[in-house]
Amino acid sequence: MKSTTRGTVAAALMAAAAGAVAATPAAAVGTVPVPLPLGGVEKSLHVELPEVTGQVPVPKPGAPEGPRYVEGRLLPAGVVPRLPVSGGLPGLDMRAPVPHVLGDDFDHVGVDAPASDLRTLGPGLAVDAPLTPPNADAFGLPDLKLPQAGVLTPVLQATPAADLGMSSGL
Repeated sequence: MKSTTRGTVAAALMAAAAGAVAATPAAAVGTVPVPLPLGGVEKSLHVELPEVTGQVPVPKPGAPEGPRYVEGRLLPAGVVPRLPVSGGLPGLDMRAPVPHVLGDDFDHVGVDAPASDLRTLGPGLAVDAPLTPPNADAFGLPDLKLPQAGVLTPVLQATPAADLGMSSGL
């Protein structure tokens, strides 16, 4: 096989692999698929059991914001920064047989709750010293003021979704 043919075949295989990874929604969120193997139980008991697959998120820590100067304060804002962590909510894909509750056309129920993005910020601390910046009217000496301290609350952002369906042979 010529080197150009090998290169073309390798490029086609790489493109197919990249397309397969891009088509997987779990790859976009950073999750690991976890199937629940029930095939052996189905064969030994001769019963149709649910098919369950889950996705476990992989958290990724981010870089915290650095301290920034605020006019009128002696200490910079964000001395103890909030740590961002991104990951995903766990996903679930389940197909289960049910007796013919709604008629002969509905013998399976399915739940699809795909993994969704999750963004968090840990708590932080904002403090200021009991002194003002140097005052030109007081020969460069700072004035006294009340100390300030505040806790920055944690943030949690997510948009989970789920689909429920009944059909014949999901």
